[in-house]
Amino acid sequence: MKRRDFIRGAAAGAVAAGTGLATAPAQAARKIKWKMVTTWPKNFPGLGTGANYLAELIEEMSGGRIQVKVFGATELVPAFEVFDAVSRGTAQLGHGAAYYWKGKSEAAQFFTAVPFGLTAQEMNAWLYHGGGMDLWKEVYAPFGLVPAAAGNTGVQMGGWFNKEINSVADLEGLKMRIPGLGGEVLSRAGGTPVSLPGGEIFPSLQSGAIDATEWVGPYNDLAFGLYKAAKYYYYPGWHEPGSTMECMINKEALEALDPDLQSVVKNACRVANQDMLADFTARNNAALETLVTEHKVELRRFPDDVLSKLKTLSDEVMAEVAAKDPLNQKIFDSFRKFRDQSVEWSRLAEQAYLNARNG
Repeated sequence: MKRRDFIRGAAAGAVAAGTGLATAPAQAARKIKWKMVTTWPKNFPGLGTGANYLAELIEEMSGGRIQVKVFGATELVPAFEVFDAVSRGTAQLGHGAAYYWKGKSEAAQFFTAVPFGLTAQEMNAWLYHGGGMDLWKEVYAPFGLVPAAAGNTGVQMGGWFNKEINSVADLEGLKMRIPGLGGEVLSRAGGTPVSLPGGEIFPSLQSGAIDATEWVGPYNDLAFGLYKAAKYYYYPGWHEPGSTMECMINKEALEALDPDLQSVVKNACRVANQDMLADFTARNNAALETLVTEHKVELRRFPDDVLSKLKTLSDEVMAEVAAKDPLNQKIFDSFRKFRDQSVEWSRLAEQAYLNARNG
């Protein structure tokens, strides 16, 4: 009896083992096909290529189990409909910037850029280790979305202008493409903020539909040819000191993945987040030289009194946005506390070092 029991058990074990061997390759071979819609022109340097890189990372890190097809702005949905497309599941991923969605939630703007706010390094610190990411998830949860930082441009330029800005009065009546909270500040200064997707900026500036535009920095601005449509290139980018790009993920699609694949998607975003910042930092240097030496762009610094006034107005706008809603206030309080702490440390660290190196 013992011998028969042993043989029966061995046979059952062999069947089970055989079943395991048969299903494992089948699971590995199953391909999950996702779509990523973006707010950027297809393959646009820095931003569009950053979305492409994220898609490649997800496929590579998943061993090919997740395949992501990237759609540029208007290829599947218009640039400013990316949020809705991912929310309703038309696409599983969206690549853009959270301040485009202030019509959905004003609080979303805090997670791209705040005028006179956090630099890229400080922004990552707040998101990953200062409670910012949990607040961002809270904002997107009602829409069935999971946010992730997926890139950063670093400190941007102040923008392209067809007239000199010598005083605050020169901002009055200025029609400028500038999104998010920076646009609210410009409005308070007497200007007219205009919201345009990237692909519409150059023709609008060239035709005179707008008087000025901010975009990103030398790397992207050179690629768009903005030097052909405006004469003056101002700095610093007071409105976007460390702009975070996002990957929004459809929550239902994410939770349908095995735990290891969920981790792949989230960690691919962190890798892409760091890589984009490195890309912009490396390429802005050469692009600025090209703009100045080859295209004779006139670099101008905003006057101190203009920057001071814009900072005062920015503080007013932030306080008013925060007061509109308890969640807005909670986010702003967290952001402001982290910024104030960062100011003290950066004076002793990056600022002190850069003054010594560049002085």
